[in-house]
Amino acid sequence: MSKIISVNQKIGNFKKIITVPGDKSLSIRWVLFSSIAKGTSKARNLLMSEDVLAAVEAVKKLGIKVIIKKKECKIFGKGIDGYKYKKNLTIDAQNSGTLGRLILGLLINSPEPINLVGDKSLSKRDFKRVSDPLSKFGAEFKLRSNNFLPLKIYGSSKLKPIKYNENKGSAQCKSSIIFAAMRTDGTTTIKAKKSRNHTELLCKHLKLPIIIKNSKNFDEIKIKKVKKINNLNYDIPSDISSSAFFIVLTALSKNSELTIKNVNINPSRIGIITILKKMGVRIIFRNKITYNGEKKADIKVMSAKNIRAINCPAELNSGAIDEFLVIFLVAAKAKGISYFKKLGELNQKESPRLKWAEKILANLGVKTIVKNDSIKIYGNPNLNLDFDKKIIIKNYLKDHRVFMTSLIAALSFGGNWTIYDKDSINTSFPNFLKIIEDLKK
Repeated sequence: MSKIISVNQKIGNFKKIITVPGDKSLSIRWVLFSSIAKGTSKARNLLMSEDVLAAVEAVKKLGIKVIIKKKECKIFGKGIDGYKYKKNLTIDAQNSGTLGRLILGLLINSPEPINLVGDKSLSKRDFKRVSDPLSKFGAEFKLRSNNFLPLKIYGSSKLKPIKYNENKGSAQCKSSIIFAAMRTDGTTTIKAKKSRNHTELLCKHLKLPIIIKNSKNFDEIKIKKVKKINNLNYDIPSDISSSAFFIVLTALSKNSELTIKNVNINPSRIGIITILKKMGVRIIFRNKITYNGEKKADIKVMSAKNIRAINCPAELNSGAIDEFLVIFLVAAKAKGISYFKKLGELNQKESPRLKWAEKILANLGVKTIVKNDSIKIYGNPNLNLDFDKKIIIKNYLKDHRVFMTSLIAALSFGGNWTIYDKDSINTSFPNFLKIIEDLKK
């Protein structure tokens, strides 16, 4: 089966209703929480991607039974201290930074050293941002070059609570510290820069001893040792990050309309909606409800007739950090110059995404000015590529979002594209191409 996809025709107009797979952030967190809960937890619409299946394999290595059937996953938790720690245990996080960083918080009291490894891309990402605060609890770490995977964690039976300022806006770091605090006597306090809050909402839903005080730029989180977690049954809503590709495709297509069903619209995750609305894209939430502490709704989006440039407020960054690549495609067709700043976290992802944004936009003939953590995009409302404009996308560390963004660009603007490593979508969105084909019909 070819790992290359060729696109040489823009998508036609469409009016469709679609469903995208379960939220990746919630799917991985559900696996981890259920593995330390007491009793049988069930999930429907669990995202069956490589990242989530890596989380399943990780908890199975820790002695937790998991059964996956067509539409349901069951995890048979043994309680907060139910893990079995075998000697010479290695856990493979594969491509998942969420899994790799979060699970370290749960391994902090392991009586045996545990090796954590990942794929080529994950092994280039910073793990010191997690090992530093976790070391303050009493665990020890050995990292490659003091920063990277593979690493070895040496747990401690004498954990002590900490006070920590998380100033990067990293939900993964914050969540890892919360998991570690759940194993620690006393009260751990985290002053955390705003980021997605799925872990906190699950803690509240499970009635764990967590107190959260919100302010404009930071949250103060206090959490005490957890004695018991009840089983967690969850119908996981659809992923806003996966939905983003189709939201942008619809906005950039002529005479089109799309409804995406049952999407997680957690306020810490919908930066893309806020940004695109500011740029003139018509987006409506319908059938809004709150479920297990999370907000979800159907999202309706329509073709954008006049796209405005934006000087994007930096406070929206954390709520859109995984969606900026496709947001930049909208800016490419805006009238005027768009400016996005304080985006250093983009280069801490699966690939240096700010650099890849520059490359993709250059292929579109769009002028940019890129610095270490900012990008200016000189929009062209008449952007349209000739059929004979050849574009090749490869060697991007199999970053799933680079692949999907490139495909959306090809379908939106034309040109003759060859995009390598289409299997990269298995990380987060295995049926992405199937939904694309359904939209073409």
